[in-house]
Amino acid sequence: VQLQASGGGSVQAGGSLRLSCAASGRTFSQYAVGWFRQPPGKEREFVAAISRGGSGRYYTESVKDRFTISRDNYRNTAYLQMNSLKPEDTAVYYCAADRIIMTAEPSRNEYEYDYWGQGTLVTVSS
Repeated sequence: VQLQASGGGSVQAGGSLRLSCAASGRTFSQYAVGWFRQPPGKEREFVAAISRGGSGRYYTESVKDRFTISRDNYRNTAYLQMNSLKPEDTAVYYCAADRIIMTAEPSRNEYEYDYWGQGTLVTVSS
């Protein structure tokens, strides 16, 4: 599967952005999707993940209640809605896909993900 992330940009603190992750191929529903981010000068970190069917959603603590991950398997697209953005959310955001069985919980470990999008930059100014 090939992934294309988009939707990044520059916003002021408190603003919102929605990232999209478009997947090629017909097997998108066989993959869990994760969003990761890499802040300037730091290592890449887990942000959120969603199960194959979309019922299981997992977040890192710092984005809970502000970010929402979702997916549309008919459109082969996953989303990350980001509200109440903070300067510390500034990072390059990546989407990734991990082929798992239907009942498995998606991983928070980036090394479990086999396919990656190219990244989209989010800049939040104070």
